[in-house]
Amino acid sequence: MVLSSPEAIRRLFGYPEQPNFPPRYNVAPTQPVPIVRIVEGQRQFALVRWGLIPPWVKDPRKFALLINARGESVNDRAAFRYAMRRRRCLVPADGFYAWKDEGGRKRPYCVRPREGGPIAFAGLWETWMGPNGEEMETAIIITTAAKGELARLHERMPVIVPPDAFDLWLDCSKVDAMTAAALFAPAPEGLLGAYEISPAVNHTGNDGPNLIEPAAWQPPPGAASREQRRQRAGEAREQEGRAAAVAVLTRFAGGRARLAPSTTPCPD
Repeated sequence: MVLSSPEAIRRLFGYPEQPNFPPRYNVAPTQPVPIVRIVEGQRQFALVRWGLIPPWVKDPRKFALLINARGESVNDRAAFRYAMRRRRCLVPADGFYAWKDEGGRKRPYCVRPREGGPIAFAGLWETWMGPNGEEMETAIIITTAAKGELARLHERMPVIVPPDAFDLWLDCSKVDAMTAAALFAPAPEGLLGAYEISPAVNHTGNDGPNLIEPAAWQPPPGAASREQRRQRAGEAREQEGRAAAVAVLTRFAGGRARLAPSTTPCPD
């Protein structure tokens, strides 16, 4: 879902374009999604198709729809290796949906930042060229194992890139794929809240604010059991360690760039 105003998203991601787009409450695969990437040394906003098509695919109609890529194997799979090295992007969003499986019945939940505002999913993009000169830009969202409260809903979740790591993820010319993959970790406990919503979200034709209304009474945002509070404290310590690792990686990437600057820009 993309609910924030175009200006709020532009302010967070820092691109020069001034796109105007309506809120989307139910973005489906193959529909356009916003991404932010590096082109000629600066951030660029673009709308691309959600569902990655690698450049070597001959007929997209016969190729499996790739909407998510597992972070654990993204550097190994042929469909994603080149994009991990050269075409990383951020996918602006205000949250996502998760379906909890309860004995064969899947109940939808809305997952959003507790403090509101847009966030960034880690993504990859590609350009597919057809035999008759047709061109299509596509993207995929990278996922990781869910933890804590979210793991009780679904085992996977999008990788969320914090603002202080945007450059680390986007700068393909200075940061290699293995270094960038250090960002593949669950969101810090307490960042996101989840609540059950109506099954109306299951129908891609539905796209309105009613989709994110709670299905029934939900506990207050700050309510948590003693076990949940203890778990959050432990995961907060884990997150502090992750933040320190990102800082080290950022300094490492910057130092390496000064010693051996790359002359190959991230492809546009």
